Amino acid sequence: MKIDVLSIFPEMFSGVLHSSILKKAAEKNAVSYHVTNFRDFADNKHHTVDDYPYGGGAGMVLKPQPIFDAVDALTSQAGKKPRVVLLCPQGERYTQTKAEELAKEEHLILVCGHYEGYDERIREHLVTDEISIGDYVLTGGELGAMVIIDSVVRLLPGVLGNEDSPVKDSYSSGLLEHPHYTRPADFRGMIVPETLTSGNHKKIEEWRLKESLRRTYNRRPDLLESYPLNDSERKLLKEIQGEDE
Repeated sequence: MKIDVLSIFPEMFSGVLHSSILKKAAEKNAVSYHVTNFRDFADNKHHTVDDYPYGGGAGMVLKPQPIFDAVDALTSQAGKKPRVVLLCPQGERYTQTKAEELAKEEHLILVCGHYEGYDERIREHLVTDEISIGDYVLTGGELGAMVIIDSVVRLLPGVLGNEDSPVKDSYSSGLLEHPHYTRPADFRGMIVPETLTSGNHKKIEEWRLKESLRRTYNRRPDLLESYPLNDSERKLLKEIQGEDE
């Protein structure tokens, strides 16, 4: 996968893209990153990328020309049209399902805004997706772009050491993930559930499923509204509801 980022603060990405899993993914050639300062594409001697909004109002608006020209430069040699993602508070809320969708692409371009907003023509004629990472406002799209990069790259084949890890993550299955424990089995009198140390893999899987359902029911019951429970899961959920009453 190729990931391009358009930002007027490219230095913000150096630590994130050159650390941990994202660094290892690039070393494995699973992904390549390139951060472009779209200020370099401004067509004026002062390299300004924003201007006052028509009709007046507070704040400055990002001009279309630098961003359009930057995307044109990044796609001039491209075969398949890339996904061009605009980071903005008005976009669709980011989910694991969206991350899985983007992970299937060959080329992503992430556009990070600043100031009051974007010229509307960028939304209407350039981007393919508008994404918000939550119902709050940040000073720019850089942190949102980092979140998307991290969540997408870890899904690429060969990036994580265990190929089952992303499949069993919270939200990937539609449920929150079950609790995890490690050694020692007894820490300050706090004991690991006996089932997990029993060696009975069937019972362990049943325990994990039940605890995943319990955690989802207690913390994010809204997820169960769209989750297709099978008969055994429905039975477990009834047990949980009875236990928690």
